[in-house]
Amino acid sequence: MNLRTALLDVRQMGEADRLTTMAGKSIYELMERAGWAVRFEIERRWSKRIVTVLCGPGNNGGDGFVTARLLANAGWVVHVSLLGSREDLKGAAREHADLWQGAVTPINIASLGRAELVVDAIFGAGLSRAFSGPAQEAMAAAVERKLPIIAIDVPSGLMGDTGESLGAVASDLTVTFFRKKPGHLLLPGRSLCGEVVVTDIGTPASVLQEISPSSFENDPGLWLAELPCPGEGGNKYTRGHALVSGGYPTTGAARMAARAAARAGAGLTTIAVAEIALPIYAAALNSIMVHSIATSDDFRRLLDDSRFTALLIGPGAGIGDDTRSRVLGMLKTGRATVLDADALTPFQNDPNVLFSAIAGPCVLTPHDGEFQRLFDPGGDKLTRTRAAARCSGAVVVLKGSDTVIAAPDGRAIINANAPPTLATGGSGDVLSGIILGLLAQGMEPFLAAAAAVWLHGAAATGFGPGLIAEDLPDLLPGVFRRLQGQEEK
Repeated sequence: MNLRTALLDVRQMGEADRLTTMAGKSIYELMERAGWAVRFEIERRWSKRIVTVLCGPGNNGGDGFVTARLLANAGWVVHVSLLGSREDLKGAAREHADLWQGAVTPINIASLGRAELVVDAIFGAGLSRAFSGPAQEAMAAAVERKLPIIAIDVPSGLMGDTGESLGAVASDLTVTFFRKKPGHLLLPGRSLCGEVVVTDIGTPASVLQEISPSSFENDPGLWLAELPCPGEGGNKYTRGHALVSGGYPTTGAARMAARAAARAGAGLTTIAVAEIALPIYAAALNSIMVHSIATSDDFRRLLDDSRFTALLIGPGAGIGDDTRSRVLGMLKTGRATVLDADALTPFQNDPNVLFSAIAGPCVLTPHDGEFQRLFDPGGDKLTRTRAAARCSGAVVVLKGSDTVIAAPDGRAIINANAPPTLATGGSGDVLSGIILGLLAQGMEPFLAAAAAVWLHGAAATGFGPGLIAEDLPDLLPGVFRRLQGQEEK
């Protein structure tokens, strides 16, 4: 996969530092470059003013001492406060602290003084205990005074692997190094980091080959080359045939999903509906075909048609035995299948029946409530989604503002482009339809799910306020056009 958007957990980042030092760069040099990067990002955004740099007892504090020295050399008024004493600092952090010629005071609320900007260099991403005491009180006071806060690596108290807060306060800017960590994207971490800037401090990209990261930030660079594109000589049959199981009396969800599948590129899209619902679907759809189903045998015979290349059930399906039977029938075909919403709940008492039936490419798209009915709800979001994909044998898309897409082999992608306007009824149905449309054209399930999630967010962002779910399918062509232009550059 494209390593440009790789995410490194705390252990992997430590390994990257180790490999970098083996390649000839010292921690002292990396720390110096980190301080230069922080100074540069501060000076890009703020004019000279009084700065308080709050330093911790480890390497994060060493970065803070470098930042303080460089800002002072550039004419800023800088005060430094330290958690602990200089004598407790070790290695490169101590060396850089010794280069600071000014006073060093203990961290407490009073250490903010007349500060007009605060640099948080207390704790980095590896903190695993509660952030409390005078240092946390000083950070909370900075927030109360509405001072701009610049965090080095992560806001102190934010767990880099999970995004969990152990007492962190919101920063305006977070400057991190080499690659982001999962905690920069997972909530609440993403909302606490403010603007995140990743800077190059000399870590060679080649270290990623040895680390072999398996977590990534969602980005077209991961899947754009695999995105289906109509070619000369193709026709509607070569672009795949998507089948949606339509519900009744809830009909809008399946209709939106089918329209999204068509807009995502499926050459043909069919909705299978109960006879009583046929007039509703037929009156509301033009290019989408509607197939009437009178009995369960009719549905089974429909699935025997090998021209269907991908299947979807869930939107508006209801949670009864009929839905359960249709899910198992779809999975039995071995064709690419998307299970969303109501398709998951019928298995809440015996999820292993569902998992053992997954015989081909499959994507599950639960929100948190649906997820908890099938899987262990414990652990952070990234860990939970990975475990769910592994035990189910399916690609799992755990939806939310920080959607996580995980494959059974352990690969995971965290999405960060979803705007708050997607929190509207039916948007999940559209997402499942986009996944269906990409699968129908033969796209691999993990990348199809990641692409669909990103496309979904990009479409919503392009529309802005006032979005409703039925707007989304017709916004996709504009997103595809922009991506095509990006690919051609």
